[in-house]
Amino acid sequence: MSPDSPSESRYTMGYDEDFRQLLRRRSARTHARHLLPRLEPGQTVLDFGCGPGTISLGLAEAVDPGHLHGIDMEETQIGLARSAAESGGHDNVTFHVGNVNDLPFEDDTFDVAHCHAVLMHIPDTFAALSEVRRVLKPGGIIACREAIVESSFLEPGSVEIDRAWAVFTKLLSANGGHPQLGKELKSALLKAGFEEIQPSFSFDSFGSDGDVEFFYGFIVDWFHSPAVVEAAIKHGLSTADEFERGRGALEAWRESPGAVGSIGFGECLAAKPLGA
Repeated sequence: MSPDSPSESRYTMGYDEDFRQLLRRRSARTHARHLLPRLEPGQTVLDFGCGPGTISLGLAEAVDPGHLHGIDMEETQIGLARSAAESGGHDNVTFHVGNVNDLPFEDDTFDVAHCHAVLMHIPDTFAALSEVRRVLKPGGIIACREAIVESSFLEPGSVEIDRAWAVFTKLLSANGGHPQLGKELKSALLKAGFEEIQPSFSFDSFGSDGDVEFFYGFIVDWFHSPAVVEAAIKHGLSTADEFERGRGALEAWRESPGAVGSIGFGECLAAKPLGA
């Protein structure tokens, strides 16, 4: 769930039940709005870093009778995705265990490639985007949505909550991630050889009482878990006292009648050049 050393690269968020609950709140309608208008029946789609497939299945519906291939490095997530596809009667999806840096597909295979909050966890973003570019057809579309941690917030805020956001940012960076990639996507896509880049920005918002309670629980269960606390202290990113004060500030936020929270995201649509 957290880095053993700042130089190691692992999926910072882990795959515990608390994070899976967050993934289950995501769908194509809510988290791939920037892509849906560009999808057409009959297209072939790659969803890399697909997780449990909650977004994948909506994309597959949009291109039916076309086919979607989802790929993720975590076998348990692919198992969940396959189960969801089977129970929902989605027969135009195939899920694979694999790595975006070594995709098991021929050149020029896909009309569309999609990812959500994936590239921000990959140390070599250029290598990953170059591999995705390889399997896209000339003129094919890539759609990415990645977090901007510095544009995320809890309100009412506090010094302790600001410090917690800073620690989270450092944890991502120490694990080889890119906490602000959402605002850097245009540059990353240009560097990887894409064109016709269309950036936009949006938020995942937590404003209702139920949403606030969910976001509070997620932060407590993940950020204040023993594994994360131990890693942050071990690498000098925070102290036990700071975590304790931060937990108190989080409790105060939860109890505030005006409590809201949000995660900032940047998204981009881009195309593989026709001559590539």
